[in-house]
Amino acid sequence: MNRQQLRAAIVAKKSFLCVGLDTDITKLPEHLLETEDPVFEFNKAIIDATKDYTVSYKINTAFYEAMGVKGWISLEKTLNYIPKDIFTIADAKRGDIGNTADQYAKTFFHTYPFDSVTVAPYMGHDSVTPFLKYEGKWAIVLGLTSNAGSADFQQQPFKDGKLYEAVLQTVASWGTPENTMFVIGATRIEYLERVRQLIPDHFLLVPGVGAQGGDLQTVAKVAMNNDCGLLVNVSRGVIYAGSGTDFAAAAHDAAKAYQEEMAGLLQPIL
Repeated sequence: MNRQQLRAAIVAKKSFLCVGLDTDITKLPEHLLETEDPVFEFNKAIIDATKDYTVSYKINTAFYEAMGVKGWISLEKTLNYIPKDIFTIADAKRGDIGNTADQYAKTFFHTYPFDSVTVAPYMGHDSVTPFLKYEGKWAIVLGLTSNAGSADFQQQPFKDGKLYEAVLQTVASWGTPENTMFVIGATRIEYLERVRQLIPDHFLLVPGVGAQGGDLQTVAKVAMNNDCGLLVNVSRGVIYAGSGTDFAAAAHDAAKAYQEEMAGLLQPIL
């Protein structure tokens, strides 16, 4: 999915919601555990309930890899079930170089045909550029994360600013706003304005709204650009909104509430 198609989806649905399918088998409703593939059955119900309100699904591969072969099967079935007009993210945080990076790109853009994959840039340009060779695909690069450990490196002084600022500017020069996004944590609101100064045109994948304390209104006010430029990820706040047999209905209501709020925030660009 290219940038024009992503923007069109945002405008059509009046939403920039990304639902995170961080599906933990230990948290699934009990009645699903009796099925052949509980993870896929859960994801299928969540997708059916939320697809009218979201423009993206993010599959955190760690939850699937931890289950071995069965997990990869559930992941592939889930990816294939997502409607083709919805942007897909492999949240895999790959970050190697050379032939290894080429194989990771092939994994998530060909074998499992996601629209994008999250990438760690620590090893430099040859850990990112292999993901930029695929037309219509995106590298979503870790820019400024919201975990406590981000202070260890990302926020350290570097040259005339901070390390994360150098990362944003340098990585932006390797790709374009058409194939590169950045992960910017919603709980780092004090930095979002600076991020937009540095990379005004790029899309940002923003986790941390909802259960982690990020505020949607503030994120939109500080970081929205003329194309929206935001995918706000909500995982637990949607997929675990309910825990009983009505879990899908609860997810529907949660996603709808986010979409309705986003529709108001999008008015300036609609």
